[in-house]
Amino acid sequence: MKRRQFLTAMGAAAATSTLAAPAIAQSMPAVKWRMPCSWPKSLDTLYGAAEQMAKYVGEMTDNKFQIQVFAAGEIVPGLAIVDSVQNGTVECGHTASYYYFGKDPTFGFGTSVPFGPNARINQAWWTLGGGGDVMNDFYKKYNARAILAGNTGCQMGGWYRKEINSVDDIKGLKMRIGGWAGKILAKLGGVPQQIAGGDIYPALEKGTLDACEWVGPYDDEKLGFYKVAPHYYAPGWWEGGSMLHVFVNLDKWNALPKAYQAVLESAGHHANTWCLAKYDALNPQALRRLLAGGTKLHVFSPQIMEAAYKATLEVHGEVSKTNAEFKKANESMMAFQKNAYQWFTVAENTYDNFMMRAMRA
Repeated sequence: MKRRQFLTAMGAAAATSTLAAPAIAQSMPAVKWRMPCSWPKSLDTLYGAAEQMAKYVGEMTDNKFQIQVFAAGEIVPGLAIVDSVQNGTVECGHTASYYYFGKDPTFGFGTSVPFGPNARINQAWWTLGGGGDVMNDFYKKYNARAILAGNTGCQMGGWYRKEINSVDDIKGLKMRIGGWAGKILAKLGGVPQQIAGGDIYPALEKGTLDACEWVGPYDDEKLGFYKVAPHYYAPGWWEGGSMLHVFVNLDKWNALPKAYQAVLESAGHHANTWCLAKYDALNPQALRRLLAGGTKLHVFSPQIMEAAYKATLEVHGEVSKTNAEFKKANESMMAFQKNAYQWFTVAENTYDNFMMRAMRA
């Protein structure tokens, strides 16, 4: 090719490339949504997951699709996200589905149920094991679709004013506990309370609560529970790997271009990975600080764990007799979980147990 022809061709290519981006951008509709959360801004991992998702959506669409994030209470109460999405007050909202178990206990499976899967198994169940299909079919009743957008990993078992050594110590215990787990606590004799994150500390300080649970060391340190309840227990048997979701108004979802639907799903996966990674990175440091400051770390006794497990099976069996959707979700999750833990026993647990011993040595 002659020099003049080459330069002409290169100029034409550059011109085409310059024109292409605006043409594509112009074909994408401008969409602006609001996303209230169940979290205060101070909980920068939970609230941060919502921010990450909104940021990712904007970046992938050249800011044609914008989502404005709001903390709990700014435009919607922290425990009213699903209601606000359902009635179209907002287009979407970031929350934990088990907060809404009062509407139907089936909501619990969207986040976590007692003795449910760990984070990896929960994600596998939701993404490829039929869990997402089961739950989103259920959420249609509430004019909503849920997009996976966060996971806390296995949570801690909470903060207590006194030691909890036996099931008898649970009787009469007034405890802030999230979601469906309160039903199990009640069966063991406790008195569950569902209170939004920002209201827990005052109740614990005043003695309205005897105990509380939230997430884990990083968030719990921020909320200051260690100042009034020195006994910290593990594990949170009610939250083995709690999923968080963005609930989207179904009409708004169906009105989106397919490309934007794909962007939302992709952004949710990004937020999910980011959220779990941040907790895994920061929880160990926070726990060390708490222990150095005088927190007393305990592990629930085998008696308590076994009693709670038995109570869970009984409650789930009772509810399944009268609630077909609960039964469907429970059977789907439990079957997937049983198969997954059989696999984890072979390689994952063997490896992890060895590495834990090696790191201690």
